[in-house]
Amino acid sequence: MLLDWITVILLIGIGLLLLVVELIFVPGTTIVGILGFVLTCIGIWIGYAALGTNTGHAILAVTVLIGALAFVYSFRSDSWTRFALKNQNRSRVNDEHPHALTVGDVGKTVSALRPQGTAVFGERHHEVQTKGEFLPPNTSVRIIKLNQNKITVEESKLT
Repeated sequence: MLLDWITVILLIGIGLLLLVVELIFVPGTTIVGILGFVLTCIGIWIGYAALGTNTGHAILAVTVLIGALAFVYSFRSDSWTRFALKNQNRSRVNDEHPHALTVGDVGKTVSALRPQGTAVFGERHHEVQTKGEFLPPNTSVRIIKLNQNKITVEESKLT
């Protein structure tokens, strides 16, 4: 009889813990939540089968009450805020190495531009794009538009 109580308490406790973990830490329906629900149901079923109907009803009522209190406490209290990510990344790509390019600079493609690829301006490689044209490698290109880190080029008639 003591072993039945220990089994029921452990199954229901682990099941409820997995359900709380599912709600707080693991988004969506996953194996964690399904396993928690199954363990809780098995614990309640063992309570009915091994300990009797009246005890099973009491176990079911206590399980529902503890589960509801755990969920309400988990969402209302700030106990989970220490696990939450609060930092924000406000940096930008290549902020420490801004390019010194200007509209009209001429360079040469390293890769094919379909419509994006790599071109060399001076000694540095840059990711560039065309307005939709495809250009083969080793084509002379001219910058027609600069927008932060977006470099738009067209084929240069100068060779």
